[in-house]
Amino acid sequence: MEKGRAPYGLPILQTCLACSVREDRLFCNLGPQALAELDRIRQTSVYPAGAQLFVEGQPSGGLFILCSGKAKLTTSSARGHSLIVRMAEAGEVLGLSAAVSNAAYDVSAETLEPTQVNFLPREAFLRFLHQHGEVSVRVAQHLSMELYRAHRQMARIALAPSARAKLAGLLLEWGSSDAQPPPPGATFQLALTHAEVGELIGSSRETVARTLSQFRRLGLVQVKGALVTLLHPDRLEALTR
Repeated sequence: MEKGRAPYGLPILQTCLACSVREDRLFCNLGPQALAELDRIRQTSVYPAGAQLFVEGQPSGGLFILCSGKAKLTTSSARGHSLIVRMAEAGEVLGLSAAVSNAAYDVSAETLEPTQVNFLPREAFLRFLHQHGEVSVRVAQHLSMELYRAHRQMARIALAPSARAKLAGLLLEWGSSDAQPPPPGATFQLALTHAEVGELIGSSRETVARTLSQFRRLGLVQVKGALVTLLHPDRLEALTR
């Protein structure tokens, strides 16, 4: 595996063929020929935490693949109020729908930690789609997943009966993988502040902090620094109803 060393101490993947997450993400799990072409057209950059990848309303110049790190996706009202839509993790593709439809980006994307990003210029990517039928299938799958995530976000904010139910559902989502329920002991890094978690569930920072403390006292979760462990996912699930 070819790796380099970039600023911020981040190991850099020099080729998509050596990517460690390619088997876990729909868009990355492509055949050798398609991956070789992806290697040819990609433009690799490394960003620090807090870097803006693209801004809501900006014309799409292409799409972004997170090779490592995390990013938060936000949308804003005309009055400047910002709302976090979701967090994106390594292997995910950002700006795909805008690139395919030649529309403006519908959200803003900001890195949460040092992150390696592959940028695919829109015109080169569209040629890539025409040349590789399997990529078109992956794109359709990824867009369907984006729609599913948007539905879950809407349901979490609009349909959950309480802030406690919303937070429980969010913790379960972060602790799960491949849309499967998380097992007892599932862990994840909480990369957002309480205020940002509040944006995700339509609640206040104070409510998030208070509810998370209640979960800890009830023995539902364990929090050590930024590491969250789900001790009883079944009991958390019961709170979402």
